[in-house]
Amino acid sequence: MTLAFTLEPEEVERRVEALLFAAAGPLSTPEIARRLPEGADAEAAVLALQQRYAGRGVEIDCVAGRWRLRTAPDLAFLMTEEREEPRRLSKAALETLAIIAYHQPCTRAEIESVRGVGLSRGTLDLLLEMGFVRLRGRRRTPGRPVTYATGDAFLEHFGLASLADMPGVAEMKAAGLLDLALPAGFEVPDPSRTKGDDEDAIEADDTGDAPEFAQDFVLGDEAEGQR
Repeated sequence: MTLAFTLEPEEVERRVEALLFAAAGPLSTPEIARRLPEGADAEAAVLALQQRYAGRGVEIDCVAGRWRLRTAPDLAFLMTEEREEPRRLSKAALETLAIIAYHQPCTRAEIESVRGVGLSRGTLDLLLEMGFVRLRGRRRTPGRPVTYATGDAFLEHFGLASLADMPGVAEMKAAGLLDLALPAGFEVPDPSRTKGDDEDAIEADDTGDAPEFAQDFVLGDEAEGQR
């Protein structure tokens, strides 16, 4: 013989509260009812809990016919964490930055000529977005190509007072960055002596050839084809 009993509304609410708290996702009223004793009014319990939680730090709301516990919308700022994630430049971006630093002002074609490989659009976009590179002017040549130069963020990041403080041949040899047996007449370009008399400054509304910033940046090695 089975004895039937009826739970008090407060006990039903306690059980519903526990179910909503432990659930991995929102629960429908029938799903809640299946876990309660026969005859328990799941819908009334949920509505009563919703009123009781109204205005508190945790609320009960209904999404697509399912119930869930969530933090109050006006307290979302408490759950926000701000942190800095350093960007790691790809090998292609570092090579491009070095070429611009020592050969500025230079055009995209000149960068590709020094590197010996085509330059992807996202590489310059990333350097521009980070402030390491800026648009400097336009060459007085057919096509009026844009020229690039280093920005203030470049000097700040590498701790340089000016471009004249960039390492020369002697410093690079000491650091093991250059072969000791260099070709006769070899010299590292000096960007501080570059005047750029063959170019015009870019006007504020002259954005015809300005690169568009890419939405996603690839921070690993960049596939740009075979050298």
